Amino acid sequence: MRSFHNLLKENKIVVIPGAFNAASGLVAKNVGFQSLYLSGSGIATGSFGIPDLGITTLDDVACETSRMSKATQLPLLVDADTGFGDEAQAVRKLETAGAMGIHLEDQVFPKRCGHRPGKDLINAEEMVQRIRNACDARSNPDFFIIARVDSRNVNGFDDALERAKQYQIAGADAIFAEALENIDEYKKFTNSLRIPVLANMTEFGRTPMLSVFEFESVGVRMVIFPLTAFRCMMKSVEDVYKVLKKEGSQKSILNKLQTREELYRLLNYYEKEQGITKK
Repeated sequence: MRSFHNLLKENKIVVIPGAFNAASGLVAKNVGFQSLYLSGSGIATGSFGIPDLGITTLDDVACETSRMSKATQLPLLVDADTGFGDEAQAVRKLETAGAMGIHLEDQVFPKRCGHRPGKDLINAEEMVQRIRNACDARSNPDFFIIARVDSRNVNGFDDALERAKQYQIAGADAIFAEALENIDEYKKFTNSLRIPVLANMTEFGRTPMLSVFEFESVGVRMVIFPLTAFRCMMKSVEDVYKVLKKEGSQKSILNKLQTREELYRLLNYYEKEQGITKK
Protein backbone atom coordinates (compact mmCIF):
# COMPACT_ATOMS: atom_id res chain seq x y z
CA MET A 1 0.00 0.00 0.00
CA ARG A 2 1.38 3.41 -0.95
CA SER A 3 2.03 5.98 1.75
CA PHE A 4 0.91 9.59 1.76
CA HIS A 5 4.57 10.53 1.40
CA ASN A 6 4.61 8.64 -1.93
CA LEU A 7 1.32 10.15 -3.07
CA LEU A 8 2.67 13.63 -2.43
CA LYS A 9 5.78 12.83 -4.47
CA GLU A 10 3.64 11.56 -7.36
CA ASN A 11 0.99 14.32 -7.38
CA LYS A 12 1.04 18.11 -7.19
CA ILE A 13 -2.07 17.88 -5.03
CA VAL A 14 -3.63 14.84 -3.34
CA VAL A 15 -7.44 14.85 -3.37
CA ILE A 16 -8.92 12.70 -0.61
CA PRO A 17 -12.69 12.09 -0.62
CA GLY A 18 -14.46 11.19 2.58
CA ALA A 19 -15.90 7.69 2.70
CA PHE A 20 -18.40 6.79 5.40
CA ASN A 21 -18.20 2.99 5.22
CA ALA A 22 -16.38 0.25 3.32
CA ALA A 23 -18.88 0.19 0.43
CA SER A 24 -18.61 3.93 -0.21
CA GLY A 25 -14.84 3.54 -0.09
CA LEU A 26 -15.05 0.93 -2.85
CA VAL A 27 -17.11 3.32 -4.97
CA ALA A 28 -14.47 6.05 -4.53
CA LYS A 29 -11.75 3.58 -5.47
CA ASN A 30 -13.63 2.48 -8.61
CA VAL A 31 -14.03 6.11 -9.66
CA GLY A 32 -10.25 6.43 -9.53
CA PHE A 33 -9.32 8.04 -6.21
CA GLN A 34 -5.96 6.95 -4.80
CA SER A 35 -6.70 7.50 -1.10
CA LEU A 36 -9.60 7.94 1.33
CA TYR A 37 -10.52 9.98 4.36
CA LEU A 38 -12.45 8.68 7.37
CA SER A 39 -14.17 11.50 9.24
CA GLY A 40 -14.93 11.38 12.93
CA SER A 41 -18.19 13.14 12.19
CA GLY A 42 -19.00 10.53 9.57
CA ILE A 43 -18.53 7.74 12.11
CA ALA A 44 -20.54 9.49 14.81
CA THR A 45 -23.41 10.40 12.49
CA GLY A 46 -23.40 7.47 10.09
CA SER A 47 -22.68 4.59 12.46
CA PHE A 48 -24.20 5.83 15.70
CA GLY A 49 -26.68 8.58 14.81
CA ILE A 50 -25.09 11.01 17.28
CA PRO A 51 -23.36 14.40 16.89
CA ASP A 52 -19.60 14.69 16.59
CA LEU A 53 -18.94 15.90 20.12
CA GLY A 54 -16.28 13.47 21.31
CA ILE A 55 -18.82 10.77 22.17
CA THR A 56 -17.44 8.02 19.94
CA THR A 57 -14.37 6.14 21.17
CA LEU A 58 -10.99 5.16 19.78
CA ASP A 59 -12.27 1.58 19.46
CA ASP A 60 -15.19 2.84 17.34
CA VAL A 61 -12.80 4.62 14.99
CA ALA A 62 -10.41 1.67 14.85
CA CYS A 63 -13.27 -0.67 13.93
CA GLU A 64 -14.33 1.47 10.96
CA THR A 65 -10.70 1.95 9.97
CA SER A 66 -10.16 -1.79 9.82
CA ARG A 67 -13.26 -2.40 7.73
CA MET A 68 -12.46 0.31 5.22
CA SER A 69 -8.76 -0.42 4.84
CA LYS A 70 -9.34 -4.16 4.35
CA ALA A 71 -12.09 -3.59 1.78
CA THR A 72 -10.37 -0.94 -0.31
CA GLN A 73 -6.62 -1.48 0.17
CA LEU A 74 -6.18 2.28 -0.29
CA PRO A 75 -4.16 4.63 1.93
CA LEU A 76 -6.60 5.81 4.59
CA LEU A 77 -6.30 9.10 6.47
CA VAL A 78 -8.22 8.93 9.74
CA ASP A 79 -9.61 11.67 11.96
CA ALA A 80 -8.12 10.97 15.41
CA ASP A 81 -9.75 14.01 17.04
CA THR A 82 -7.71 15.14 20.06
CA GLY A 83 -6.05 11.75 20.48
CA PHE A 84 -8.72 10.22 22.73
CA GLY A 85 -6.73 11.10 25.85
CA ASP A 86 -3.65 9.15 24.75
CA GLU A 87 -2.30 10.10 21.35
CA ALA A 88 0.41 7.41 21.46
CA GLN A 89 -2.18 4.69 21.98
CA ALA A 90 -4.32 6.21 19.22
CA VAL A 91 -1.41 5.99 16.78
CA ARG A 92 -0.63 2.39 17.70
CA LYS A 93 -4.25 1.24 17.52
CA LEU A 94 -5.10 3.02 14.25
CA GLU A 95 -1.84 1.98 12.59
CA THR A 96 -2.61 -1.63 13.55
CA ALA A 97 -6.15 -1.23 12.19
CA GLY A 98 -4.78 -0.30 8.77
CA ALA A 99 -4.65 3.49 8.68
CA MET A 100 -1.77 5.10 6.78
CA GLY A 101 -2.13 8.42 8.57
CA ILE A 102 -4.07 10.44 11.12
CA HIS A 103 -4.66 14.02 12.08
CA LEU A 104 -4.66 15.34 15.63
CA GLU A 105 -6.16 18.68 16.61
CA ASP A 106 -5.29 21.29 19.22
CA GLN A 107 -8.73 21.48 20.81
CA VAL A 108 -9.57 20.46 24.33
CA PHE A 109 -11.62 17.32 24.91
CA PRO A 110 -14.53 17.03 24.27
CA LYS A 111 -13.94 18.72 20.93
CA ARG A 112 -16.34 20.55 18.62
CA CYS A 113 -16.70 20.71 14.86
CA GLY A 114 -13.88 22.84 13.50
CA HIS A 115 -16.32 25.19 11.75
CA ARG A 116 -18.59 25.72 14.76
CA PRO A 117 -18.27 28.48 17.37
CA GLY A 118 -17.37 27.75 20.97
CA LYS A 119 -14.13 25.85 20.42
CA ASP A 120 -11.61 25.77 23.27
CA LEU A 121 -7.94 25.15 22.56
CA ILE A 122 -5.06 23.66 24.45
CA ASN A 123 -1.92 25.78 24.49
CA ALA A 124 0.61 25.37 21.72
CA GLU A 125 3.19 23.75 24.00
CA GLU A 126 0.75 21.00 24.97
CA MET A 127 -0.05 20.36 21.31
CA VAL A 128 3.66 20.19 20.50
CA GLN A 129 3.98 17.41 23.07
CA ARG A 130 0.91 15.69 21.62
CA ILE A 131 2.59 15.66 18.20
CA ARG A 132 5.89 14.37 19.60
CA ASN A 133 4.14 11.59 21.47
CA ALA A 134 2.30 10.56 18.31
CA CYS A 135 5.46 10.58 16.18
CA ASP A 136 7.38 8.52 18.74
CA ALA A 137 4.59 5.91 18.90
CA ARG A 138 4.45 4.96 15.23
CA SER A 139 6.14 1.73 14.18
CA ASN A 140 5.99 2.52 10.47
CA PRO A 141 8.15 5.58 9.67
CA ASP A 142 5.86 6.28 6.69
CA PHE A 143 2.80 6.59 8.94
CA PHE A 144 1.64 10.14 8.24
CA ILE A 145 0.89 12.43 11.21
CA ILE A 146 -0.90 15.69 10.51
CA ALA A 147 -1.32 18.49 13.05
CA ARG A 148 -4.66 20.28 12.80
CA VAL A 149 -4.67 23.96 13.74
CA ASP A 150 -8.06 25.10 15.04
CA SER A 151 -6.97 28.53 16.17
CA ARG A 152 -8.04 30.69 13.22
CA ASN A 153 -11.55 31.40 14.51
CA VAL A 154 -10.58 31.47 18.18
CA ASN A 155 -7.36 33.47 18.50
CA GLY A 156 -7.04 34.85 14.97
CA PHE A 157 -5.01 34.14 11.87
CA ASP A 158 -1.60 35.16 13.21
CA ASP A 159 -1.92 32.81 16.17
CA ALA A 160 -2.96 29.97 13.86
CA LEU A 161 0.07 30.47 11.64
CA GLU A 162 2.43 30.71 14.59
CA ARG A 163 1.02 27.48 16.00
CA ALA A 164 1.48 25.79 12.62
CA LYS A 165 5.16 26.76 12.63
CA GLN A 166 5.61 25.26 16.09
CA TYR A 167 3.84 22.05 15.06
CA GLN A 168 6.10 21.79 12.03
CA ILE A 169 9.16 21.99 14.29
CA ALA A 170 7.61 19.35 16.58
CA GLY A 171 7.71 16.82 13.73
CA ALA A 172 4.30 16.94 12.05
CA ASP A 173 4.34 15.62 8.49
CA ALA A 174 1.75 18.18 7.37
CA ILE A 175 -0.46 20.96 8.71
CA PHE A 176 -4.26 20.78 8.58
CA ALA A 177 -5.25 24.46 8.36
CA GLU A 178 -8.80 24.31 9.66
CA ALA A 179 -11.49 26.87 8.84
CA LEU A 180 -9.39 29.43 7.01
CA GLU A 181 -11.60 32.12 5.52
CA ASN A 182 -10.17 32.91 2.08
CA ILE A 183 -7.67 31.71 -0.49
CA ASP A 184 -5.09 34.31 0.53
CA GLU A 185 -4.92 32.83 4.02
CA TYR A 186 -4.07 29.44 2.52
CA LYS A 187 -1.38 31.09 0.42
CA LYS A 188 0.16 32.67 3.53
CA PHE A 189 0.23 29.25 5.19
CA THR A 190 1.89 27.50 2.27
CA ASN A 191 4.43 30.30 1.83
CA SER A 192 5.34 30.17 5.52
CA LEU A 193 5.76 26.42 5.98
CA ARG A 194 8.14 23.78 4.63
CA ILE A 195 5.73 20.87 5.05
CA PRO A 196 2.50 20.22 3.11
CA VAL A 197 -0.69 22.09 3.97
CA LEU A 198 -4.03 20.28 3.97
CA ALA A 199 -7.31 22.11 3.29
CA ASN A 200 -10.70 20.94 4.49
CA MET A 201 -13.26 21.64 1.76
CA THR A 202 -16.33 20.95 3.84
CA GLU A 203 -19.70 22.37 2.85
CA PHE A 204 -21.60 25.05 4.78
CA GLY A 205 -18.61 26.01 6.92
CA ARG A 206 -16.36 29.04 7.30
CA THR A 207 -14.18 28.26 4.29
CA PRO A 208 -15.64 29.48 0.98
CA MET A 209 -16.29 26.93 -1.76
CA LEU A 210 -12.90 26.59 -3.42
CA SER A 211 -11.93 24.09 -6.08
CA VAL A 212 -8.98 21.72 -6.05
CA PHE A 213 -7.48 23.84 -8.83
CA GLU A 214 -7.70 27.01 -6.75
CA PHE A 215 -6.06 25.29 -3.80
CA GLU A 216 -3.33 23.94 -6.05
CA SER A 217 -2.65 27.44 -7.42
CA VAL A 218 -1.61 28.65 -3.94
CA GLY A 219 0.46 25.61 -3.03
CA VAL A 220 -1.97 23.54 -0.98
CA ARG A 221 -0.86 19.91 -1.33
CA MET A 222 -3.81 17.97 0.13
CA VAL A 223 -7.59 18.52 0.09
CA ILE A 224 -10.21 16.49 1.91
CA PHE A 225 -13.95 16.42 1.17
CA PRO A 226 -15.07 14.83 4.45
CA LEU A 227 -18.85 14.51 4.19
CA THR A 228 -19.80 15.49 0.63
CA ALA A 229 -20.83 11.97 -0.39
CA PHE A 230 -22.45 11.33 2.99
CA ARG A 231 -24.58 14.48 2.78
CA CYS A 232 -25.68 13.55 -0.74
CA MET A 233 -26.51 10.03 0.40
CA MET A 234 -28.55 11.26 3.38
CA LYS A 235 -30.57 13.61 1.20
CA SER A 236 -31.20 10.83 -1.32
CA VAL A 237 -32.28 8.45 1.45
CA GLU A 238 -34.74 11.03 2.71
CA ASP A 239 -36.17 11.46 -0.80
CA VAL A 240 -36.54 7.69 -1.23
CA TYR A 241 -38.39 7.29 2.04
CA LYS A 242 -40.75 10.10 1.08
CA VAL A 243 -41.55 8.32 -2.20
CA LEU A 244 -42.18 5.02 -0.42
CA LYS A 245 -44.38 6.73 2.15
CA LYS A 246 -46.39 8.62 -0.45
CA GLU A 247 -46.57 6.15 -3.35
CA GLY A 248 -46.23 2.79 -1.61
CA SER A 249 -43.84 1.61 -4.31
CA GLN A 250 -40.34 2.26 -5.64
CA LYS A 251 -41.43 2.02 -9.29
CA SER A 252 -41.08 5.76 -9.96
CA ILE A 253 -37.45 5.85 -8.79
CA LEU A 254 -36.05 2.59 -10.17
CA ASN A 255 -33.88 4.54 -12.61
CA LYS A 256 -32.20 6.27 -9.65
CA LEU A 257 -31.24 3.08 -7.87
CA GLN A 258 -28.04 1.11 -8.09
CA THR A 259 -28.92 -2.16 -9.80
CA ARG A 260 -28.19 -5.58 -8.34
CA GLU A 261 -25.67 -6.17 -11.11
CA GLU A 262 -23.89 -2.88 -10.41
CA LEU A 263 -23.63 -3.77 -6.73
CA TYR A 264 -22.31 -7.24 -7.53
CA ARG A 265 -19.62 -5.78 -9.78
CA LEU A 266 -18.60 -3.36 -7.03
CA LEU A 267 -18.26 -6.20 -4.52
CA ASN A 268 -16.63 -8.63 -6.97
CA TYR A 269 -19.52 -10.90 -5.98
CA TYR A 270 -19.28 -13.68 -8.52
CA GLU A 271 -15.57 -14.32 -8.09
CA LYS A 272 -15.94 -14.44 -4.30
CA GLU A 273 -18.99 -16.69 -4.63
CA GLN A 274 -16.96 -19.16 -6.69
CA GLY A 275 -14.18 -19.11 -4.09
CA ILE A 276 -16.63 -19.94 -1.30
CA THR A 277 -18.21 -22.73 -3.39
CA LYS A 278 -14.80 -24.33 -4.07
CA LYS A 279 -14.11 -24.49 -0.35
